[in-house]
Amino acid sequence: MYAFRLYVAGQSERSQAAETNLRGLCESLLPGRYELEVIDAAEQPGLAEEQRILATPTVLRLAPPPQRRVIGDLSDHRRAAYALGLSREPGSAGGTRGGDQA
Repeated sequence: MYAFRLYVAGQSERSQAAETNLRGLCESLLPGRYELEVIDAAEQPGLAEEQRILATPTVLRLAPPPQRRVIGDLSDHRRAAYALGLSREPGSAGGTRGGDQA
């Protein structure tokens, strides 16, 4: 099971894009095998500070270890999948070696 925590700042366009993009990635690559918690850093600044969130949107992959952190709206799905450990190569969003080459 994968667990993600997305830190946003209110309902800004960038925050909404990050949530939509992350949910899309998870649904396509991890259907039924993920949990997503969305935290508004403005409403819960203590939690954001505890995790050292300096910019929003930021997504943390909490499980499986190791923890990973990605800042931005995740609009480049292939790079986001790679950065979150959901694919083995930057050019492959499907998690298999030798996928689409960019």
